[in-house]
Amino acid sequence: MMTDKNVVVKPETRNHKGRFVQDAPYKFMGIDQSGWALICIDDATCHYVDPDNIEDSVEELAE
Repeated sequence: MMTDKNVVVKPETRNHKGRFVQDAPYKFMGIDQSGWALICIDDATCHYVDPDNIEDSVEELAE
């Protein structure tokens, strides 16, 4: 699912590997089958994060 919705992450958000992600605007790309939200700063920098750590609501996008 590709949405290209602009989102920000909550402070001290960690990715699926446990590393902190940069405090920056991201594009919300979608939620994968395991429940991680994919967010990208650019074509080369993406992170899987817990959807609860995204400031904008993504619940309607997961349906």
